Amino acid sequence: MASLTVQASALKPLGDRILIKIVAKEEKTSGGIFLPDTAKEKSQIGEVTAVGVGTRNSKGDRIALEVKVGDKVLYSKYSGNEIKVDGSDYLLVVEKDILAIVE
Repeated sequence: MASLTVQASALKPLGDRILIKIVAKEEKTSGGIFLPDTAKEKSQIGEVTAVGVGTRNSKGDRIALEVKVGDKVLYSKYSGNEIKVDGSDYLLVVEKDILAIVE
């Protein structure tokens, strides 16, 4: 998985790509034990902050994405590209890498 640092005020994903802000995982177990960074499992939940316009079908018609800005989503563990924008961690994925919308 690639990692990139960007200094930008806004990113606009292209096509069927989606920009997800990674939600920090809980730092302690249910038993109250604090986990060091090396023992933490990578988070798979994030909030959609920007979406592309969608893809085109074989006729050239635009197919809208199923997720929208503000949705909380569950994404594949090893998907997308990690991006750091102004100190915050983001993930840029294609729509097929999103597994579910968390309600």
